[in-house]
Amino acid sequence: MRRHYLDLMSSVPDRKFLPAAGLDLFLPLYDPLTRLMGFDRPRRALLEQAALAPGFRVLDVGCGTGTLAILATKLHPAVEIVGLDPDPKALARARRKAERAGVSLQLDQGFAGSLAYRDASFDRVLSSMMFHHLEVEEKDGMLREIARVLKPGGRLELLDFAGRSPDERSGLARLIHSNERLRDSVAERVLERMAAAGLKNARLVRHERVLFTRLAYYQAASG
Repeated sequence: MRRHYLDLMSSVPDRKFLPAAGLDLFLPLYDPLTRLMGFDRPRRALLEQAALAPGFRVLDVGCGTGTLAILATKLHPAVEIVGLDPDPKALARARRKAERAGVSLQLDQGFAGSLAYRDASFDRVLSSMMFHHLEVEEKDGMLREIARVLKPGGRLELLDFAGRSPDERSGLARLIHSNERLRDSVAERVLERMAAAGLKNARLVRHERVLFTRLAYYQAASG
């Protein structure tokens, strides 16, 4: 695994990315902030939706500081979890968190739109609160790569901000969804992107409100 990680590191292009907390300066605040916003429960719900089984190989795309990957490893010790993120600082924090939690998982540096994994190599791909970080044109590349690395019968399980609904009138909600990336997150558009990328049976599983906004749970199968 160590050699694989070094090989992957050498292939990471010098590209810009949006850090998990928006700015590196805010990274230490990311975990407490997401807990305050109530994201621990949705992460667990996403894992329940994924229906992980012993022997599965699972990729957490945009794993950030590793919260979901670590939780998945603790809840499903017979499942192989691989976390991927372009941010070396977030990955360093994820490794420290995994050590403190006493779990072992693979954490790789890389981009969602150019996955350095073989075709049909994962039973599940998880994506939690990262899809909105991508530029509009990058979302299609990520979904195509996910379709490529999923095994036959595999699934994508995705959790992200939902596009703003007409009843969200608060100034904070409007500010959050004023971003172009989030305006592109309406369910119809996300499902269209999944289908265009070659994923099958793409569906919005449900919406859930947390604090001042809504989250959307999606699911799609390999082609």
